[in-house]
Amino acid sequence: MNEQNFTMLCDFYQLTMGNGYFKTKHANRIAYFDVFFRRVPENGGFAICAGLEQVIEYIENLRFTEKDIEYLRSKKIFSEEFLEYLRSFKFEGDIWAIPEGTPVFPNEPLITVRAPAIQAQLIETMLLLLVNHQSLIATKANRIVRAAQGRAISEFGSRRAQGTAGAILGARAAYIGGCSGTACVMSDELYGVPATGTMAHSWVQMFDSELEAFEEYCRVYPNGAVLLVDTFNVLKSGVPNAIKAFDNILKPIGTRPVGIRLDSGDIAYLSIEARKMLDEAGYPDCKIIASNSLDEHIIADLIAQGAKIDSFGVGERLITASAEPVFGGVYKLCATEENGVITPKIKISENVVKITNPHFKKTYRIFDKSGKATADLICVHDETIDTSQPLELFDPDFTWKRKTVTDFTARELQVPVFRNGKCVYSSPSIEEIKAYRESQINTLWDSLLRFENPHKYHIDLSLKLWEIKRKLLSGKGE
Repeated sequence: MNEQNFTMLCDFYQLTMGNGYFKTKHANRIAYFDVFFRRVPENGGFAICAGLEQVIEYIENLRFTEKDIEYLRSKKIFSEEFLEYLRSFKFEGDIWAIPEGTPVFPNEPLITVRAPAIQAQLIETMLLLLVNHQSLIATKANRIVRAAQGRAISEFGSRRAQGTAGAILGARAAYIGGCSGTACVMSDELYGVPATGTMAHSWVQMFDSELEAFEEYCRVYPNGAVLLVDTFNVLKSGVPNAIKAFDNILKPIGTRPVGIRLDSGDIAYLSIEARKMLDEAGYPDCKIIASNSLDEHIIADLIAQGAKIDSFGVGERLITASAEPVFGGVYKLCATEENGVITPKIKISENVVKITNPHFKKTYRIFDKSGKATADLICVHDETIDTSQPLELFDPDFTWKRKTVTDFTARELQVPVFRNGKCVYSSPSIEEIKAYRESQINTLWDSLLRFENPHKYHIDLSLKLWEIKRKLLSGKGE
């Protein structure tokens, strides 16, 4: 595979606009862009943001090679002065972002970029690609994990993923979302996502009999035997042969089996019957693992039906987020700056949901006295919240609605990531991100965790920001 320079993973218009900015003397005009999304996938109560570590890697490696310059020259539309500018290109701006693993809501900035216009415009595609994909998978994984009610979820989807990055980074995002491990070895090697796996049906088919296959596997892996029992017939041969292999190979050496796996059929019924057989044979500690095109809804149904399943392997519907495979994050200009003066910008559309929130902003999360998140307040960048005074919130969609919060704390969600082109953020380990995500989910009310008709979380604009937006909408703003 040829070495790939991801600086060139951009939309062509970002380069044509960059050339235009350069020729019209806007190259160094400071622009502010927000990355945000408009709707939670599958109408869920919240999303989980992910992908920041890869954003940092991308920004730190931005460069145009001579091969890239020659390619652009061949298009015969870029000025030589612009191509010379690209030859020494590097990111010199500022970036703020919400840390990975944070529960997030529509229309609040996940990432804010402040940089010269060409630089800020160029990075749009890659930022969206990284944040959209991993946030989508982390959000889907968290739904599946919550449906499992404490049972472990392993990500099994590499072979159905949409490309290599979909498999590798998808496994990373799934782990952030709450999965216990992955089948993807490279994700373990690169990011420390625990790789797990046992056997496929081909192992069983390779031997002269199912029993021989099980016994040989137990000999090779006496301390980690998980047997796939549905190659032929689960209850007539699979489970009985697994029990024989445990008796013949493991019991004499004093070890216990780890589990059996079901990958087809009526998993609820088969798991109940298999549990009885294993218990009667003296293996109540032998786990039952289920796989086969699962998602949160099927898992919830299996549990409701009394299935005796200890953990799940989830593949295609997780790694592709098949129910809604697009996160929908966007990258929109919200302000410009000249001589230290920030001018708010707004995008107006006949489609109301596409009207943007202007200005350089920051978002506060408001926690009540019990530590539960009760609202997010999007403010102008220079605003602070006085937690000693009651805070009045209003719904920008329904301005007659009011909510007064007292005895609360407030935390700014975004943190500095780049200053003047230098990374000032220390990326946490994957385990730290996962633990942080769990702690932040625990700050949400149970009503937000529902899959159907979750509570609508309160997201507000400060009065100052609302007035700026209102003036711009009425044509009276700057």
